[in-house]
Amino acid sequence: MSSAAPTASDAAPEQAFRLADQVNRRPWATRLLTAVRRHRADLLAALIFAVLAGWLTHGLWPDPGARTLALNPEDQTLYEWFLAVDARALLGDFDLLTDRLNAPDGVNLMANTTVIALGVLFSPVTLLLGAPVTFALLAAANLAGTAVAWYLLFHRTLRARRLAAAIGGGLCGFGPGMVSQTNSHLHMTAQWLVPVIVWLVVRLLRASDPGPATPDEAGRTRTSGPDRRRLFSSAAGLAAAVTAQVFIGEEVLFLAAITLLVMAVSYAVADRDLARRALPGFAGGLAIAAGLALLVLGYPLWFQFAGPQGVADGMFTPAYFSADLSSWWTLSPLSVAGRDESARLTTGPAEYNTFLGWPLLLVTAVCAIWAGRRRLVFACVVAGLVMGALSLGPEVVLGGTRTAIPGPYALIGGLPVVDGALPMRFALALLPIVATLLVLALDRALRSSGRARRLVPLAVGVALLPVFPSPLPTAGRPAVPEFITGGHWRKCVPPGGVLVPVPLPTPKEPGPMRWATAADAGFGLPEGFFIGPYGRGGTAAMGTFKQPTSALLADVARRGDQPAIGDEQRRQAARDADFWGASCVALTDDAPHAGSLRATLDQLYGPSTRIADAWTWGV
Repeated sequence: MSSAAPTASDAAPEQAFRLADQVNRRPWATRLLTAVRRHRADLLAALIFAVLAGWLTHGLWPDPGARTLALNPEDQTLYEWFLAVDARALLGDFDLLTDRLNAPDGVNLMANTTVIALGVLFSPVTLLLGAPVTFALLAAANLAGTAVAWYLLFHRTLRARRLAAAIGGGLCGFGPGMVSQTNSHLHMTAQWLVPVIVWLVVRLLRASDPGPATPDEAGRTRTSGPDRRRLFSSAAGLAAAVTAQVFIGEEVLFLAAITLLVMAVSYAVADRDLARRALPGFAGGLAIAAGLALLVLGYPLWFQFAGPQGVADGMFTPAYFSADLSSWWTLSPLSVAGRDESARLTTGPAEYNTFLGWPLLLVTAVCAIWAGRRRLVFACVVAGLVMGALSLGPEVVLGGTRTAIPGPYALIGGLPVVDGALPMRFALALLPIVATLLVLALDRALRSSGRARRLVPLAVGVALLPVFPSPLPTAGRPAVPEFITGGHWRKCVPPGGVLVPVPLPTPKEPGPMRWATAADAGFGLPEGFFIGPYGRGGTAAMGTFKQPTSALLADVARRGDQPAIGDEQRRQAARDADFWGASCVALTDDAPHAGSLRATLDQLYGPSTRIADAWTWGV
């Protein structure tokens, strides 16, 4: 027989075998493929969560710089500015007291929800693609990351079936409160470290438990003692996780700590033998964790409460930010079955924390009863009742009407740190608590062979369907002036100097802060949107006092009338510019009543200079 050259179809299998043999000879490739095969179910769950998070925030993605979350654009502007300032750590230009806002006093970053750890971690993205891209990325990543973290905790620590764990993780990451807080509250949705903290607390408890006493051959009672190595590693890990969470979102850490405290006490009551055995080692481990964390957090926490521009109190009124009792059995307007008129039961679209709906509450209660007399169920029920009751604030409100019935929050209101948290946000702890009860019931049903195997998953699915989230509404926003994006601002203000945009930014209208964000916080601004000690007696307040020139320009922008300008106004304008340390005043054509503002500024500071699309005045 004559030999013939191999055809392409003959060579393909041979090439595939060679490629597979080359891969098998590479240990790293083999390990990677093995890991993917072993964890393919976990990776699939993570992929589903990531796709869902992307879908919910998809309105931002066509052009993050030109899009905004329509329900809370002011806070998005603030957080994008935070991310821009945090990113300067990569450039070696970062301090806990930043001079890039509220010139000349500055802003205490620890006293504001500045998500420092996230900002620094994503600083390369911010510096390369801009803070709006980082914001959009974090808005989605916080949802997906929180869901994945709880899924892993339910599956690996609670030993629940993957389907049950995935449903529980999905509720933790995409429940009504989480989706609502995604309206620009990055510090509240970054909860993916909370399951890690819970796991480390559980690990610490298990390491502290020497086990029940057992008699030896001589009849003497002996215990094995705590696992000291595991105890110390758990304490060290807990200190690291807590430290990181402080620089992401202290309020989330506070809520997690309160919830875990209530659950720990409840569990100890239900299992007194475990409490007696493990308490010494557990308390010691917590003390080690606290000591290690304070080594890092001591100075930042002092700076937050007692440092320059620090505040030691909360600025929000607990009575106003209390959950309406009827909101618990109402569906969120951001859920597929919710109605817009339900929004009247809360303070705003970023605070639908309690809107679980009666189907989910009913099924959760049934699942808690059916799951059996388990200590964890008891601890979850007690913690859920306590946190839910605290969310009602100092006075119970029903259907928008104050009932004069005092709420449990009145017992702790006014305590240090407590008044810095909004009562209605205590309800966010209900998502993982409810999810845990559902996971326990689902896992039991999936392991059974009776009717419960079908009925329990069906009931849970029916209860969860109405709270399935809908995409977050988005809207367009004005483009940042070419004067900023083109770098022309450097012609009238040096890097690190102070630029005065007209009108100046305020908490209600922080738009000019986007100028600094687009310039990677390369210059400072007077006034602005932040928390500082400008309330009565140095208490916390939003924003600062307006200087006379700032108030005058704001009035012109609001009314369009040109005020009479004399020597006194010009002297005051010079004093205010000197107070701010300003190098340049800038006005763009899209400012409200731009013509009147320009004429006023010409009288205050002299003739203007056109740079790109802005009128500027050197001061």
